[in-house]
Amino acid sequence: MSYTRSITLPLSFEEAVPLVKDALKAQGFGALTEIDVQATLADKIGAQMEPYLIIGACNPRLAHRALDAEREIGALLPCNVVVRSAGAGVIVDALDPSLMATLTGNAALGPVAEEASQLIGAALDQLVAEHPAA
Repeated sequence: MSYTRSITLPLSFEEAVPLVKDALKAQGFGALTEIDVQATLADKIGAQMEPYLIIGACNPRLAHRALDAEREIGALLPCNVVVRSAGAGVIVDALDPSLMATLTGNAALGPVAEEASQLIGAALDQLVAEHPAA
């Protein structure tokens, strides 16, 4: 079972990050958090790695519906989207929101997770359409 949907873009990390945020915003998601994993690991333990950013994406309308269905679901929010350097481009990995319904077994979360999956998928599809691989 895959827990992410991933795309590869022929862009630099610096180019990709704002475009990913814009694509998510176009689908109703905001960036609640950003974790610069590369900088954090370098600072905390001296580890070196490629540019790697975790964006905590949240669609307030969907988050509200999910929290109404199950208060504990906050432990699985927001939806994490990773932008990471890979060779001559970047990989964008988005958490599959259907995991919310699968992990909890709460049928009321199914429609919320399905809508979130469709919206995140639309954002990723938009990025691929606008920036096809060379």
